[in-house]
Amino acid sequence: MAAKPSDTGSNDKQESKAMADVYSGELTPLQRHVAFFDRDKDGVIYPAETYEGFRAIGCGVALSVAAAVFINGFLGPKTIPENEKTPPFKFPIYVKNIHKGKHGSDSGVYDAHGRFVPEKFEEIFEKHAHTRPDALTSKELQELLQANREPKDFKGWLGGFTEWKVLYALCKDKEGFLHKDTVRAVYDGSLFESLEQERKSKKESAKKK
Repeated sequence: MAAKPSDTGSNDKQESKAMADVYSGELTPLQRHVAFFDRDKDGVIYPAETYEGFRAIGCGVALSVAAAVFINGFLGPKTIPENEKTPPFKFPIYVKNIHKGKHGSDSGVYDAHGRFVPEKFEEIFEKHAHTRPDALTSKELQELLQANREPKDFKGWLGGFTEWKVLYALCKDKEGFLHKDTVRAVYDGSLFESLEQERKSKKESAKKK
């Protein structure tokens, strides 16, 4: 798993600071969505950080490794700034340019600039939440994925499938419902922080027993 290169000179530090400047202003919802995985908040997400982030929200080792390989390998090259040289086989994702890595066959809740589109979000539940208006079942989720599929967009199919299935596995309730509020929290990134804090609290409680 590719680790984050260490800063060995002033040029490296300046470049790192320039990338981290993305956090000096207001982030787009898509940038907030991925910022959780930028564990040291330097504006660049390496596979080791993606792995750490997935582990932090409760995913197993195998899934976390697969997610790091797929996400960084697929999205990373699309987000590299023009004229930027990156170390080989490091597959960094640049938070500033994450909108360039948006895959096809998605829900359209993020627009081309990474902004949240409320109408598209509501459309998910208006079209596919048949059992309850504020939640999705596993079957309804599968219906959503099939409806989003664009012809021959195999990478987009895989991307959408992975994202939604992981979310469902982690966040469905005891009755098998994935709630609307939970899905909304994914799009603004707040869900990941909540899941990490929840896991930390459980670990602390277990230690005290």
